[in-house]
Amino acid sequence: MKTLKEIKCGETITVVRLFGEGAVKRRIMDMGITKGTQVFIRRVAPLGDPIEVTVRGYELSIRKADAETIEVK
Repeated sequence: MKTLKEIKCGETITVVRLFGEGAVKRRIMDMGITKGTQVFIRRVAPLGDPIEVTVRGYELSIRKADAETIEVK
């Protein structure tokens, strides 16, 4: 199992599953990150937080803690 946090810059992945509960999971889904969505890793901040991704045609920054709750392939 790989999470979004472990993916390197420049890769495109597909979301397999979202972990977490309640408000955190809902917020991630509201941003457009759902099962089967393609995500491109644009860049990672020097200290690793946040991660900038392209989802459904727009840029989005995700905290490292939130990226750990997203399983990808």
